[in-house]
Amino acid sequence: MRGFSWLKTPGLWPLALVIVAALVGPELAPRDPLLTDVAHALSPPSATYWFGSDQLGRDILSRVLSAGRLDLAVAFTAVTLSAALGATIGATAGFLGGPVDQILGRLTDVLMAFPLFIVAMALVAVLGNTIANVVYATAIINLPFYIRIARGDVRSRRHAGYVKAARLGGAGEAEILLTILLPALLPTLVVQMSINLGWAVLNTAGLSFIGLGVRPPTPEWGGLVSEGAQYVLSGQWWVAAWPGLALTLCVFAFSLAGDALRDLVDARSRG
Repeated sequence: MRGFSWLKTPGLWPLALVIVAALVGPELAPRDPLLTDVAHALSPPSATYWFGSDQLGRDILSRVLSAGRLDLAVAFTAVTLSAALGATIGATAGFLGGPVDQILGRLTDVLMAFPLFIVAMALVAVLGNTIANVVYATAIINLPFYIRIARGDVRSRRHAGYVKAARLGGAGEAEILLTILLPALLPTLVVQMSINLGWAVLNTAGLSFIGLGVRPPTPEWGGLVSEGAQYVLSGQWWVAAWPGLALTLCVFAFSLAGDALRDLVDARSRG
């Protein structure tokens, strides 16, 4: 990844805009996202309410901007936890080999056979629909991706020449794993994380949409779409349309970023 530059990678520009919007958007919001004004309930987009207002007169633009920070915070936290834990477990199993590696491989295959959103629903239903539990559930369903990547990569590298040279130089097994094999995983992990971040945002929004995620009145894109869905047929399209559009653009940005990073990693590996 040496010589990497955001400016030279156009596929990352939309993601940069999404991240900046999440970081500074709530500070730029024109109103308190929780402030109600029933006198202006369901007002269409105008100079006063750029994105219109919802059924309680809350400013939709302010709520969409605030929801972006929450959704991205949940996604980044969950995926970072999942990548760190999954890579450590998978790399350790791949390095050790033997029955531990085989059992972990079978368990990973079994977990990936289940619809992951259903698993997340079950976990949140059991643990309770709090933001922390949404993070844990999202992290757990992403674990198999990183376990499989780390396990396969380390298995293919553990007998490489530079690993044997490190052993001859006096490096212990733990040192080889932590300082040589795990760092070599980083480019691949970054690509996988960029893909999983989009799925994590969708997972968070999906849980909130069905009532198992972030609780109202806290603004969250999936919850906002769920609240506004009942008003679409009566003509108040803006209540659900704007948060839905924000969610779509965010997932699209992560998808573009994943493709850009994959091309970058592949190009450097060929070079």
